[in-house]
Amino acid sequence: MTSMDSPATKEVLSRIRDSLEQEGHGASHVFVVLGASGDLAKKKIYPTLWWLFRDGLLPPQTFFIGYARSKLTVEAIKKQCIPHMKVKKGEEAKVEQFFKLNEYVAGSYDQAEDFSKLNKAIKQKGDPNRLFYLALPPSVFETVTLNLKAVCMSQKDKWTRIIVEKPFGHDLDSSNRLSAHLAALFSEEQLYRIDHYLGKEMVQNLMVLRFGNRIFSPVWNRDNVASVVISFKEPFGTQGRGGYFDQFGIIRDVMQNHLLQILTLVAMEKPPSTAAEDIRNEKVKVLRSIQPIKMDEVVLGQYVGKKDGKGEEKDGYLDDPTVPKGSVTPTFATAVLFVRNERWDGVPFILRCGKALNERKAEVRIQFSDVAGDIFPAGEVKRNELVIRVQPNEAVYMKMMTKTPGMAIECEESELDLSYGSRYKDVKLPDAYERLILDVFMGSQIHFVRSDELSEAWRIFTPLLHQVDKEKPKPIPYVYGSRGPSEADDLFAKKGFKYTGTYRWNSDKK
Repeated sequence: MTSMDSPATKEVLSRIRDSLEQEGHGASHVFVVLGASGDLAKKKIYPTLWWLFRDGLLPPQTFFIGYARSKLTVEAIKKQCIPHMKVKKGEEAKVEQFFKLNEYVAGSYDQAEDFSKLNKAIKQKGDPNRLFYLALPPSVFETVTLNLKAVCMSQKDKWTRIIVEKPFGHDLDSSNRLSAHLAALFSEEQLYRIDHYLGKEMVQNLMVLRFGNRIFSPVWNRDNVASVVISFKEPFGTQGRGGYFDQFGIIRDVMQNHLLQILTLVAMEKPPSTAAEDIRNEKVKVLRSIQPIKMDEVVLGQYVGKKDGKGEEKDGYLDDPTVPKGSVTPTFATAVLFVRNERWDGVPFILRCGKALNERKAEVRIQFSDVAGDIFPAGEVKRNELVIRVQPNEAVYMKMMTKTPGMAIECEESELDLSYGSRYKDVKLPDAYERLILDVFMGSQIHFVRSDELSEAWRIFTPLLHQVDKEKPKPIPYVYGSRGPSEADDLFAKKGFKYTGTYRWNSDKK
C-alpha cells in the first residue's frame, strides 16, 4: 500500500482539496515559473508541479506558465523535465494532460513590455489567483519584482503570492536591502521565502517529537543535554559547479540557512498553537538569543584530491576547472553557537557541514549528560543520544544502554529504533518541494522564512563571513571521502561532545 492509498492519507488529501477550493473560491490559478529554462525549474519545480497534478492536489483550473529569456517551447521544456519527473507506466496520458495546461512566454527580466506579454497570457486564463516562483539569480530580483508589481498583479478580490528562492542576500546589509525592496512592493503575507529543508519529513517531525511526547519535556534543557550536533554531509564535490559555489562557500550555502533553521526548531519554546506566526515568533526568539559566531569557535576546511593507486581517483576542489585558481573558499565548516536563554545557557549547538565527505547524511544528534553516580565499571556506560535522521533512511532512534544477554551483568549500547523504511513499509514520503508549493497554494506560511528571521540569521553569521572574506584564512585540507579535518573533532571534544566509536546505527534497515 502506498501513502496515497491509506485511509488516513485519503482523509488528509480530501481536507487539502476542500481547503484549496475554499481558498481559491472557485477561481482559476496560474503558477508562473520565472527562470523556466534553468536547472532548478527543470529538476525541481516542474517535476513537483507534475506530482501535485498527478495526485489531484492542485485546485481545479490550475495553469502553468514558464517565463525566461531563452526562446523555448512547451515541448522543449517537457523534453528537459521528463527525465526528472519519475513518470510511471500508465501515466503517459496524464503527462500529456499536464503539459496541455502549460504555456511558455519568452522575455527579458528588465523590460516592462515583456512582462505585459506575460500578463496578457495570464489574463487569458480568466481572472486568476497568481503564484510567481522566482527561480532566478539574485542579480535580477529587483528588476523582476518591480515589473511584477507594476504589470502582473492580480486584480479585485484575487491574490498574488511570490515565492523567493535562496540565497536571500550575501550578508546582513544585502539581505536587509532585499527585504526592504520586497517589503516596499509586497506585504509579508504575499512573500514565501523558501528553504526546502523546512519541507523535509523529519524536520517537520521535530515539532511532534518535541511537543507531542511528555517524556522529552523534562529533559529538553541545559540540566540534561550536554550538546546538540546538527550535521549535513555530502559524499561528492562541486562537480563542475565550482564557479557558482565559490561565490558563496559552505557557510552561506548550507549553514546560515538550512542548519540554523533546524536549530531553531530544536531549541524553540512551545508555541501557543501550530499557527504559522506562533511558530515563527518562537523561532525568532531563539535567533535573538544567539550571539554572533567568533572565529575561534569555527573550523574551516577544503577538500583535496584522493589518489590511492587502486583506480579510485577523486579531484580536489582546486582541481575543478570552474573554481578560481588558488581559491580559499571553504567546502567544510564546523561552528559552535550558544543560545543564551534559561533553557539552553551553556549548551553548545555544533553545526557541521561539508562536501566530499565519507557519507551522505543530514541529522540532529542530541547528546545527553553523563549518568550521575554511575555504579558500573568506569567507561562501560556511554552517553544516551537521541538522533533524528533527516536523510537518507529517515529515522528517529535513541542510543541507550542495555544489559548484554547472558549470565553476567554487563552493559552494551543498543537503540530504540523508529526507522521509517521498516515501520512505514511502502509509504512514499512527499518531496520537500511538494509540501512547500502546496503550502503556497493553501496560503500557509508555517514552513517559510519570515523577514525578521532572515535578518537575525544574517546578524549571527555576517561578522564571521566578513572576517573570512577580508582575511582569507587558508582552510585546512582534508582528503576527499574522509570525515573532514581532524581539527573539527578536536573542537567537538573541547565543547564537551563525547565520541566513543563503539556504536554504529544500522542505517541499512529496511
